[in-house]
Amino acid sequence: MQKEKSTRWHARERLRDKGQFWTPPWVARPMVRFALDSGDSIYDVGVGAAAFGRALESLRPDLDLAQAYAGCEPHPEPLLEAMEQGLTGRQLAGIASVDFLSVPCLSRPMGIVSNPPYVRHHRISQADKSRLRCLADRLGLRIDGRAGLHVFFLIHALTLLHPGQRLAFIVPSDIAEGVFAPALWRWISASFRIDAVVRFAPEATPFPGVDTNPLVLFLSNLPPGEFMLQATCLEPETPAFERWVEQGLPPDGDPAFNVLRIPMVDAVARGVGRSPRADEEDALPLSRFATTLRGIATGANDFFFLTHTAARELGIADEYLLPAIGKTRDVTSDTLLPADLEELERAGKPTRLLALDGREQHLFPPSIQAYLGHGEAQGLPSRALISMRNPWYKMESRTPPPFLFSYLGRRHARFIRNEAGVVPLTGFLCVYPRWREPAFLACLWKALNHPGTLQGLVQVGKTYGGGAIKVEPRALARLPIPMSVIRDSGLADWLSSDSPGRPTPLQRALFDVAL
Repeated sequence: MQKEKSTRWHARERLRDKGQFWTPPWVARPMVRFALDSGDSIYDVGVGAAAFGRALESLRPDLDLAQAYAGCEPHPEPLLEAMEQGLTGRQLAGIASVDFLSVPCLSRPMGIVSNPPYVRHHRISQADKSRLRCLADRLGLRIDGRAGLHVFFLIHALTLLHPGQRLAFIVPSDIAEGVFAPALWRWISASFRIDAVVRFAPEATPFPGVDTNPLVLFLSNLPPGEFMLQATCLEPETPAFERWVEQGLPPDGDPAFNVLRIPMVDAVARGVGRSPRADEEDALPLSRFATTLRGIATGANDFFFLTHTAARELGIADEYLLPAIGKTRDVTSDTLLPADLEELERAGKPTRLLALDGREQHLFPPSIQAYLGHGEAQGLPSRALISMRNPWYKMESRTPPPFLFSYLGRRHARFIRNEAGVVPLTGFLCVYPRWREPAFLACLWKALNHPGTLQGLVQVGKTYGGGAIKVEPRALARLPIPMSVIRDSGLADWLSSDSPGRPTPLQRALFDVAL
């Protein structure tokens, strides 16, 4: 069993290194239909196993694939797989063995299709990141360094798209949800027409078992429009997707394929992959009631995050340790109690953070000096994050937050009441209420766990496969709390009342300035 797990892990890692996940026919066909429009050829940005070439052959058997299908694929193995699945070397004659980002232009007007490599930013070398930034800079685009390779494939493809031609890309939803997304989509919406964005319900995903939530983008090199369509595919392998494209993207769908017509300004401001909420205008952000920070980044949890037993064996006194929590799965309820830490300790889980200050190493007790020497022998001071600290062992500081938020919710996103007084690591976000009065904490706790509030997480977070949501600290601060929830929870009183124990007008003014 262990060998099978290892084999699957290595196979998955090889795919992730290249970012290759093949497009199923029921998605490839409507993408090719859209990109072809009234034309007779398509350019495939990353051919892979030629799913789009095979879709083109099935849709237009009258075309000579050698002339109608062009593109690039720098890796030979996927093309061999394409031939194993029925395409011939002659049919793939228009495929060049080059990196798409080095392609200067298309020789003739063609529709563009792609399932670009999904290579996340931490797998891109610094040299390649510099090259990609230059590509965006030439267009006046400032793209955050956390953008994956697929973002730059889309940007470059749009610059190659001839006037009047169409583009269909299937990409991870972070392209519309990441920190770089607002600048990217302002540029796209000002320069191109966003015809439609197609989403997939978790049970309808084209990539089962893959930790990503895909979007299909339908864009045209035409004057920008005032509206776009947002469709949601609700059933796997449904013919409704292709039928919708074949009918010319009508503004209505069917039970398997829901369609909304959204003003472009609203779609770009919200995120083109996010649906409007009926109550989104009648809400206040969480930042009106609390500040948010990420948890502590140690740079080496296996060194700095210890069990209490290990700390005693190393001779590290409690004064150098803080109670801490590292993993969301170690918190099984919505309230973290001291007894829960004791239970984790009995299970052999780490619950103590080595929280050293910046004093010189020789000023610590001999036991800590010896432990730090062990860390130096392991090369910890040269690790990327740790090397930025001076001295390397000085730990970040956090006041134990009254509330925690799970950073990546795979089962259900939730706020956690921190009655154990722990500091969290980066598996959590810290939520610091603006006022610490018990009455206010009770109101905020009620509001945070209201279904109407939790539903808003999809409006600010990044979505992944299986319905997982990842929310960054600044995004969590924008979480909309519906006014009905604010009233029902009692938070409204804290915005308007000046009675004792509640914020004065001056306190509220200082609070707003602090935002």
